[in-house]
Amino acid sequence: MIVELGHFALILALGVAIVQSVVPMIGAHRRNAVWMASGNHAAIAQFLLVAVSFACLTHAYVTSDFSVVNVVENSHSAKPMLYKVSGVWGNHEGSMLLWVLILSVFGAAVAVFGRYLPPALKARALSIQALIGVGFYLFILLTSNPFARMIPPAPDGQDLNPLLQDPGLAFHPPFLYLGYVGFSMAFSFAIAALIEGRVDAAWARWVRPWTLAAWSCLTIGIALGSWWAYYELGWGGFWFWDPVENASFMPWLIGTALLHSCVVVEKRDTMKAWTVLLAIVAFSFSLLGTFLVRSGVLTSVHAFATDPTRGVFILAILLIVVGGSLALYAWRAPQLRSTGLFQPISREGALLLNNLLMGTAAAVVLLGTLYPLFIDALTDGQDKISVGAPFFNAVFIPLMTPMVVAMAIGPLLPWKRGDIARALKTLWLALFAALGAAMVAWMLYADRSPWGLVGAAVAAWLFVGVLTELAERIRLFRVPLADSLRRLFNLQRATWGMTMAHLGLAFAVAGITGAGAWKVESVQTMKQGDTVNVAGYEFRFDGAEQGRGPNYLLTRAKFTVSRDGDFVAVLEPEKRIYPVRQMPTTEAGIHTLLSGDLYAVIGDPKGDGFVTRIYFNPLVVWMWIGALVMLAGGLLSLSDRRYRVGAPSRSPRYAAAQPAE
Repeated sequence: MIVELGHFALILALGVAIVQSVVPMIGAHRRNAVWMASGNHAAIAQFLLVAVSFACLTHAYVTSDFSVVNVVENSHSAKPMLYKVSGVWGNHEGSMLLWVLILSVFGAAVAVFGRYLPPALKARALSIQALIGVGFYLFILLTSNPFARMIPPAPDGQDLNPLLQDPGLAFHPPFLYLGYVGFSMAFSFAIAALIEGRVDAAWARWVRPWTLAAWSCLTIGIALGSWWAYYELGWGGFWFWDPVENASFMPWLIGTALLHSCVVVEKRDTMKAWTVLLAIVAFSFSLLGTFLVRSGVLTSVHAFATDPTRGVFILAILLIVVGGSLALYAWRAPQLRSTGLFQPISREGALLLNNLLMGTAAAVVLLGTLYPLFIDALTDGQDKISVGAPFFNAVFIPLMTPMVVAMAIGPLLPWKRGDIARALKTLWLALFAALGAAMVAWMLYADRSPWGLVGAAVAAWLFVGVLTELAERIRLFRVPLADSLRRLFNLQRATWGMTMAHLGLAFAVAGITGAGAWKVESVQTMKQGDTVNVAGYEFRFDGAEQGRGPNYLLTRAKFTVSRDGDFVAVLEPEKRIYPVRQMPTTEAGIHTLLSGDLYAVIGDPKGDGFVTRIYFNPLVVWMWIGALVMLAGGLLSLSDRRYRVGAPSRSPRYAAAQPAE
């Protein structure tokens, strides 16, 4: 009965979404306050209905209801409770239910917290949000019903994919979807603005918090996925440029550009059409990622193996949303006139450069991701090519390097017109830090990739550059120290958030550089008592033992690590076999130091020993620290009072100058 309740609630949510997509939109056109207000009630009702549906499916998993096909295919009675719950979204049908749940969460949040929004803009945005929901409700109900019954019930389930039975993968999808789907809110505001023919500083102020929330969630979602791949797959790396990894990275790049362009619209009333286009493209990339994961065109540890018919349905949604929004943009964007003028050397110019480099980087990643698929389709599978790390590193890194360099310069430039020589003169300490970091890297890793020197220099440049900008903001050493401290504590939270986000990126660049350019690897067969020296650390293999986990069998190895005769750590990597699916997984043994990770993996038996892989990954922990600092910066910016109160009202003179609806 509970399962049928969940199915019925989802059908009701579809009906509410249809009403929400029509009535408030018509109300905004007719200036009917009652019809516009109905969008608020519908958005909240839609959220409650989807929440009930999601709770019913969760109940089926927690109670191991094997009369539900979805539970049978993705759960097992012996599975730990954490993975019974995460199994709800660890499959195609359940993850789509999570998708529409998050979509309804954002709609309800606008309904509840958007009391300062103009009624017409709010009504139109909620209608667009509901229209997106209609497409995905139909997709779930017609092709991917998570509540389908199995008659007679199965005696037990087929278990969840063992790769997904991990804490990192339990939390990675919800955060990733909060980012993916969160960009739908910026998209809805963009389409509403195109319909009204009006984009101004107030609109940018309203869009920024929703974009910032989505960007923050996507940041931590990508970091969790990278962390999982690092310790679970046992290959010693953190990013493979897998197509599904790229599918989450592209909207992050465009979302970052959107955040910066919103600042220009808000402060200088320019780049309006460009900002609206970025909002459309960010969500379009999110939909593209949804299509790639579920269409069956990709083979990936991240992808759901599904019926291609489902992929056609999502492709239709993608074409309608993207094609329709771009057509509307082509028609209405010329009306979005900007009044702010600026010189290329200015803060606006620096932010525009940021946007162009981010957009180009996203286009490069898109090309590298889709090109093999196009070749495969055009040759009917006869010619298969792969685009991997060498291509992406060779093209992506040269694009991102000037972007990071500009991040330290841009905030020191004034609006409208700036002096780059003066800004560079202010950054003299950052320049010395960059040269010093490059020299240290050259002395330690002269025989490694030259990109390591560039990465070290760029990370140091950005870190010191951000601190220099903060010092300039509080006029450190120019006014009495007490005045500087007062200025420091009175800085707006959004300013602190920006500073933290940029510092987090500097940390992340350092971590990516160390682990990507200076990694030390050793692969060998080891018997008990054998030792191997990696990066100055001595790894002694103390043997392996058999064991049993909650729902798996394991082989656990033991490595004692020392340096110059001094004990450092004990690593215990595991190799697991899940009997239900007869699938092996790897659990790396990792000891984290600020200087790098000691990393050990045990492979298959060979003779009277085991194949082992030992790594030293320099500075990799700083990548995770950087992601957490960026997340903290985003959350701190979201707490800024200006985003809670809303944007200031337009002056009567300014409002009168805007085009009528």
